[in-house]
Amino acid sequence: MLIGYMRVSSNSDRQSTDLQRDALLSAGIDPRHLFEDKASGARDDRPGLKETLSFVKAGDTLVVWKLDRLGRSLSHLIEIINTLRENSVAFRSLTEGMDTGTPSGELLFHVFGALAQFERALISERVTAGIDAARRRGRIGGRPSAISPEKLEAILKALDAGMSKSAICRTFDVKRTTLIETLNRVTIHS
Repeated sequence: MLIGYMRVSSNSDRQSTDLQRDALLSAGIDPRHLFEDKASGARDDRPGLKETLSFVKAGDTLVVWKLDRLGRSLSHLIEIINTLRENSVAFRSLTEGMDTGTPSGELLFHVFGALAQFERALISERVTAGIDAARRRGRIGGRPSAISPEKLEAILKALDAGMSKSAICRTFDVKRTTLIETLNRVTIHS
């Protein structure tokens, strides 16, 4: 059985699923087997997609007008198609001519999978290179210190002079947990 899924990015009157609906009906999908969402593709909570994925069963083919109507990103699209394949459901995109029920469609899907994996590796490599470059320039990532270096120096002198941590917190207007965490970090790096 052919099952159709449609999506437009907003719920406004300017966007409608008419074009997608016409294409899916022309592809032979029964109007009772059409599911839709009016939400951004970046959103996780798409009830129409959840309903579609719950409705399809082994031997069915999920059909979309265009690949970007289904997934938030290439990796999300591949995740959905893999889930379909695990449940023996084929996938077809009308615009791109992709059909995982055919050998050429299956090949194209594997190429997409390899590209998504390559993209993830490149992103990871760039992030690591950026962090390394920042460290070489003396920048350390993370949240800025809650206590300025000048204030910390004064706190350390007060501690050495015998002032209690409670008195330091009151005098320097520092929360106790912040003081303890900062002192732990200072003693680790000393």
